[in-house]
Amino acid sequence: MKKSEIVSIKNISIISLCFNDEIYIKKNIDNLSFADEIILIDNNSTDKSVLIAEELGTTVIYQNDTRRTDIIQSTIESTRNNWVIVLNTTDYLCEELINELKKEIFKPKTAASYFAGQTLFFFGKTIKYGVFLNKKKLILFDKTRFSYSEDFNRYPPKKLTLFKNKINSFSYKNFEDFNSRLNLIRKEEALVLFQNNKKPNIYHFFMKPFFLFINQYFLKLGLLNGREGFILAYISSFSVLKRYFILWLLYRNME
Repeated sequence: MKKSEIVSIKNISIISLCFNDEIYIKKNIDNLSFADEIILIDNNSTDKSVLIAEELGTTVIYQNDTRRTDIIQSTIESTRNNWVIVLNTTDYLCEELINELKKEIFKPKTAASYFAGQTLFFFGKTIKYGVFLNKKKLILFDKTRFSYSEDFNRYPPKKLTLFKNKINSFSYKNFEDFNSRLNLIRKEEALVLFQNNKKPNIYHFFMKPFFLFINQYFLKLGLLNGREGFILAYISSFSVLKRYFILWLLYRNME
């Protein structure tokens, strides 16, 4: 597909979620240039992410102390188009997937939401085995017919409309980057649990992280990814422990 065809989709708004992604920003914005509205939500980046985005003419919204879920919802409501895409700055849409988006939204009858699989690149290596292989991510939806929730990325519905092509996710540059991103996610999850009056117990601190590691590394064959598979399973399980530790602190006004 030629670039002239890619830039012709003009009724889609894209919300890109950013955290210290200065090495990805230009590539991300160039990749999403087929849309006529790109909004960057920045989660307190300390690098040049925001500066680069603003120089490229992108609208930037600052998350500050606002819950990520809340600011995404309010941003969706303010978009000038009904069709909305929510992605991480580190996600990349191939031309084939963009072409699918284009064809779908101009059909006489469309679904309210669309999902896509993900190809995860971790420390420069393609992850070919494990729990990440079958993950589905909400990519496109009509805000007038569909209520967005990040829970759909963790627990997608059994019946969904799935694009053939996958999102390429270059989510983790190194160990510290992976760990810090997971920490942000787990803190958000802990806040939601706290607001819903969920209290941590022994199962959450000991059994849940252990079973997550066993499932991800052994049962889902993450071990076949080599050392990257072990790192993914280990940090993922530890981050779940951290979610409930943060929740424990919140109940004691120590966070």
